[in-house]
Amino acid sequence: MTNQPTPAMKALDRLVGTWTITGGAEGTVRYEWMPGGFFLLQHVELTQYGQQVTGMEVIGHPRPFGEPAGEDVVSRFYDAEGNTLDYVYELTGDKLTIWGGAKGGPAYFEGTFSADDTTLTGEWVYPGGGGYASTMTRK
Repeated sequence: MTNQPTPAMKALDRLVGTWTITGGAEGTVRYEWMPGGFFLLQHVELTQYGQQVTGMEVIGHPRPFGEPAGEDVVSRFYDAEGNTLDYVYELTGDKLTIWGGAKGGPAYFEGTFSADDTTLTGEWVYPGGGGYASTMTRK
């Protein structure tokens, strides 16, 4: 039996394309499938809090040597400053949740796709009341 991407990964196809980001961060992100469809790549060019954020994120199910794929869709973001940030993705219906760190943690994004999938509107929530509104608009 050949491995196939999971329904949770296939659902993220809604992200594929180039998006303009507005709100607490401004710029462009682009999502594309790595061949095989097991990993989604995000390329990031943003300005946030006056700082340039350039990086790449790899999104998929972890599958360490000799083990089955993990249940959650996780990611690691690599930026031009040498930072690595881990996230967990979950798309249920039109609602996308991205947790910073572990699933269910206090830092997360929650957004809703428009009916025609041309916008994703939501908010990043940080512990202690921080965060910002964010809108992605498909180019």
